[in-house]
Amino acid sequence: MLGESMEFREIAVIGLGYIGLPTAIMFANSGLKVIGYEIREEVVEKINAGRAHISEPEINTLLKRAVESGNLRATSNPEDIKGKDAYIICVQTPLKSDGSPDLSYLESAVDTVAGAMEKGALIVIESTVPPMTTLRMAERIKRATGMKAGRDFYMVHAPERVMPGRIFKELVYNSRIFGGITPDGAELAEKLYRAFVKGRTFKTSSTVSEVVKLMENTFRDVNIALANEFAFLAHQYGINVFEAIELANTHPRVRIHTPGIGVGGHCLPKDPHLLLWPAREDFGLIRLAREINDSMPLFTKDLLFSALRELNIPPGEAVIAVLGLAYKGDSDDTRNSPALAFVDAIKDDVGEVRTYDPFVGGTAGTLEEALEGADAAVIATDHSAFREINWDEAGKLMRARILVDGRHVVERPPRGFLFKGIGRGDL
Repeated sequence: MLGESMEFREIAVIGLGYIGLPTAIMFANSGLKVIGYEIREEVVEKINAGRAHISEPEINTLLKRAVESGNLRATSNPEDIKGKDAYIICVQTPLKSDGSPDLSYLESAVDTVAGAMEKGALIVIESTVPPMTTLRMAERIKRATGMKAGRDFYMVHAPERVMPGRIFKELVYNSRIFGGITPDGAELAEKLYRAFVKGRTFKTSSTVSEVVKLMENTFRDVNIALANEFAFLAHQYGINVFEAIELANTHPRVRIHTPGIGVGGHCLPKDPHLLLWPAREDFGLIRLAREINDSMPLFTKDLLFSALRELNIPPGEAVIAVLGLAYKGDSDDTRNSPALAFVDAIKDDVGEVRTYDPFVGGTAGTLEEALEGADAAVIATDHSAFREINWDEAGKLMRARILVDGRHVVERPPRGFLFKGIGRGDL
């Protein structure tokens, strides 16, 4: 355990998903002994064999290095994480069907840590949580062990701030916030993360840290909703919203985001709800932004059905090829993907839905298989491969030539197609 020197030697990372596994890899390749705790046995086996279960640039090379060095090992046995210097919790905090946060994964992880920790341990929650959750988790540990945060152990909220596709770079160079229940906890967490973090670091309270993380993503969500409203207006005014946004963004104090088929991932669709959940009162803007962004798959459906009507194709007989299932380009991450919401929205109203995603898979194994005999193609994810499609050749495979772009992948409508795009009122 930690003594007066406060040197970290052995740590445990709880939850080896999109954040936990890269974090464990970074600590292990920085020289610390890391035990990764994960309840999914198949994930444990893959990691210990040096193979990642998630897609991320460089991850297999870095994971193999960490495992072969002997610094990283995965386990599903809670006995293996007893008596570590620090515990880093990286578990999901999804929403329930009623929109309230589901903290059962976090509570289970905290209970596991409570059964393994000893006095002097540092506990870091990286999971995105509602305000004051870290304080409540500290009380949960106190009830289970009798140990008090700030006296017998250190408790900190240190939110992840990375983007899929750039995780390893951003883990190193992005700034980090350490919110301690007590200041000495924040100091200790900062020291631990300096094993690999080169970005700026800031220390504050745990509740401020929780709110900052939620504010960051809520800001983005509201900005995207505004961009989506601009897209609605572009259809009324007959302009290209992307041209307008590009020009507006030349103003030194304007940075409008990009409209599209919807907002996905593990953060933006969820974090505004987490921010508002404990509040006594909210004032409408944040919830309205969520409603706008949640409506975008249905707006895309309207564009598709408008095109079908223009060509006199009965929707019930139409074959629709949906290109992309991931929530963001060049990723296999489908969490809260608007592409999946779009598929759900149309599947009962059309003759057939085919899906193709080069990272995720789908009902079609190839782009050609998805487009063969289709009446319409709908771009639902901005994969780089979709920007390179030769639509002259692709159109020869299709029964009708309808193209709906939900991600502004196609700059110029291809010849011979009936083209519809979100925000493309200039067509």
